[in-house]
Amino acid sequence: MLYREQIRYKSRKEIEKLRTAGRLAANALRTAARAAKPGVSLLELDKIAETFIRKHGAVPNFKGYHGFPGTLCTSVNDKVVHGIPTNYILQEGDVIAIDCGCRIDGFNGDTCLTVGVGQISEQAKMLIQTTQLAMFVGIEQCRPGLRLGDMATAVQTFAEERGYSIVREYIGHGIGRDLHEDPQVVYADQRPGTGFRMEPGMTITIEPILNTGSQKCIVEADGWTVRTQDGGLSAQFEHAVAITKDGPDILSIPDPEFELEDGL
Repeated sequence: MLYREQIRYKSRKEIEKLRTAGRLAANALRTAARAAKPGVSLLELDKIAETFIRKHGAVPNFKGYHGFPGTLCTSVNDKVVHGIPTNYILQEGDVIAIDCGCRIDGFNGDTCLTVGVGQISEQAKMLIQTTQLAMFVGIEQCRPGLRLGDMATAVQTFAEERGYSIVREYIGHGIGRDLHEDPQVVYADQRPGTGFRMEPGMTITIEPILNTGSQKCIVEADGWTVRTQDGGLSAQFEHAVAITKDGPDILSIPDPEFELEDGL
């Protein structure tokens, strides 16, 4: 394995191990997302994901990470990221971002999606759709020779032209044997042609967070849960991606039987 500017470049074999972990995390995530219906608690979703992960020979990599208590991060409505699973009962019209990770054979998977609970507002639908598309705009920029600034500018322009703000404090990262590795991956306030250069062997997460209102956030008293300062809705999508000579290779695609009805 080569090291350059603290970035850990992965071999083909290591990338396949990351794909195995990413696929398992994606399958567990969608199993929990299917259960996100009115009347179901966040703790129930967390149990579903943990049971799935352990049944398949892996361990939840969020649980115990710097003291985090859950298998999932469950962020509802104005919650931005790192929502702790609690006894909160999902309500019709809620929007929930579910972030899931696991570790198997020494490598980590990490992926997130946002879904509506029952019937949701048009505002919520547009936020979810735009956030997912913003993630894919970022992934499309994960090509050799392009730089972080090119990717971040593309994502920020896409989101802001559609009336959404991008959270600055919570960003993407490298992924491998460690859940969080270099480089840091930001999605706003960069200039094209600046930042680290995309190179084959890099494995990073693309995970923009979009808000309907201000980008500003507040950390709640539990020390983990982050919410929007103005009470606006928030959404996040995340894939782990390997940079290859042919472009981006998404490592957290679920098996077909775990796809949600809306194709997420």
